[in-house]
Amino acid sequence: MEKVRNFSIIAHIDHGKSTLADRMLEVTKTIEARKMKDQVLDRMDLERERGITIKMQPVRMSYRSRGQEYILNLIDTPGHIDFSYEVSRALKAVEGVVLLVDATQGVQAQTLTTLDMAREQGLVIVPVLSKVDAPLARVDEVKLELAELLNVDVTDVMETSGKTGKGVPELLDGIIDRIPEPQQVDHSANFRGLVFDFQYSNHRGVIVYVRVFDGVVRKGQTLTFGASKKTFQSLEVGVFMPDEVATDTLTAGEIGYIVTGIKEPGVASVGDTVLPPSATVRPLSGYRKPAPVVWASVYPESQDDFLLLKQALLRLKLSDSSLSFEEESSGVLGRGFRCGFLGMLHLEIITERLRREFDLDLIITLPSITYDVTLTSGKTERVFSPHKFPDHATVRTVSEPWAEVTLITPSEYVGSIMQLLYEHEAESRETETFGDGRTKLTIAMPLRELMRGFFDKIKSVSSGYASVSYTFGEMRVADVCRMDVLVADEPVPAFTRVVSRRRLEEEAQDTVERLHEVMPRQQFVAKIQAVALGRIVSSKTLQAYRKDVTAKLYGGDITRKMKLLEKQKKGKKKMRSRGKVHIPHEVFLKMMRSSE
Repeated sequence: MEKVRNFSIIAHIDHGKSTLADRMLEVTKTIEARKMKDQVLDRMDLERERGITIKMQPVRMSYRSRGQEYILNLIDTPGHIDFSYEVSRALKAVEGVVLLVDATQGVQAQTLTTLDMAREQGLVIVPVLSKVDAPLARVDEVKLELAELLNVDVTDVMETSGKTGKGVPELLDGIIDRIPEPQQVDHSANFRGLVFDFQYSNHRGVIVYVRVFDGVVRKGQTLTFGASKKTFQSLEVGVFMPDEVATDTLTAGEIGYIVTGIKEPGVASVGDTVLPPSATVRPLSGYRKPAPVVWASVYPESQDDFLLLKQALLRLKLSDSSLSFEEESSGVLGRGFRCGFLGMLHLEIITERLRREFDLDLIITLPSITYDVTLTSGKTERVFSPHKFPDHATVRTVSEPWAEVTLITPSEYVGSIMQLLYEHEAESRETETFGDGRTKLTIAMPLRELMRGFFDKIKSVSSGYASVSYTFGEMRVADVCRMDVLVADEPVPAFTRVVSRRRLEEEAQDTVERLHEVMPRQQFVAKIQAVALGRIVSSKTLQAYRKDVTAKLYGGDITRKMKLLEKQKKGKKKMRSRGKVHIPHEVFLKMMRSSE
């Protein structure tokens, strides 16, 4: 165990975690040079396309330092705030972290959030600058900033370049020197492993990723899950190099995988402990369950695909434990699922994976958050879906979640950002000015407003320089109401929203206008209306297709034409009273994208 080091790389998004991991794999010769590619630990197509890490990925490296052979277990983590649950799980499996800061950007908001998570776990922090070879790098300034943040000497901050590999061997030596070796929790012979992630294979069932805290596990050993009490036989044990490589054993201090052979969902869960069935030792403390932030209903375009959608969500749940869902039904859209996500990017990634990996055509309702509604009868209920929000006449009070937001921006953009904060009903709490011309703003704002395109607008007004991170705060009284959208007098639940009363007129006009633009014309005149507080707030008419029924006539009395036009008018009237408007899948998608 004295030759093992377990660590993770944490940083703000796009500060070079995956690139630095690539150079580490090259220096330690874990991957042959001919097989090397950019973002080698990012396995999903989506990760490569967007240049972001979505799933944490463990890898084991062998490194010779000062005549000794060491095993370095790295867990590469995502940087986006929506995937912070992945980071928290990775931190529980390691003894130290490399805190990476971009030398061109300095400490960002998410840097502070992940640093707090590492400190909570009591991990050793190795401060490192990345991109030191960039033309705009402010190496000395950012080193000082990072040293002050961690209360360490400036000489303790290491310099690296993921692009050229500069400083990577020195960093690996620094990790060996500074991060402690794993400590065995219980010196008895009993095996205990913490499940920090898992995946599903059609042939081998659930494969659990474990950090071994005590004892040894072998292939063919009978094991059980501490929480679900399900017993299984380990079909294979091994390590990540970064592909799965089978080994004879996994011993205390190591990170690896166990193939369980279990093919039923709901048995394995992150934070569970794997141990022998007869063990008398207590399971390890696990993780707090993540609370969904954004809710959206997902329906298959064809109800024949309902079971396929259910299987797809169960499969995704195996690789993304922060996804939650439950079945629901709508009179217009049929049967579907109400899904909980950790943010807008998480929602976008999951729906994109459903389409790509399972070839599903989906209808996704507009995202919303949860509200606690007290009715005039005195009863309180929690509302997840906007179309289930009670009618305004029956509502006494509404409470909504607020978020504590940390925002770091160059000082010249503070004026523009303050105006934006007013538009999003935010309260400014604290302002702190850094020595390098940047300002840290601590604000509180409704979660509803945070999800209303706040991140994009902040990036826009600050020319991309501001960074944002948030945590959940208290529940507060909200002045909101339900806004329904009617198409041809039929309510469409997918377009129902809960909006602030002060923005009701604006939201209603905007929604009706956008729907009028993307909605295809029908065979009869259809009205698009936004209804709230018992009245029509905005309305627009979608004109019908009209066939020229008089084209075949030539000459003769005008009454012949009038008779045909009157017949057509009656037909359109009858069609309007009986007809149903078909809303194509693309309309739902366009409405969702334009509301982000």
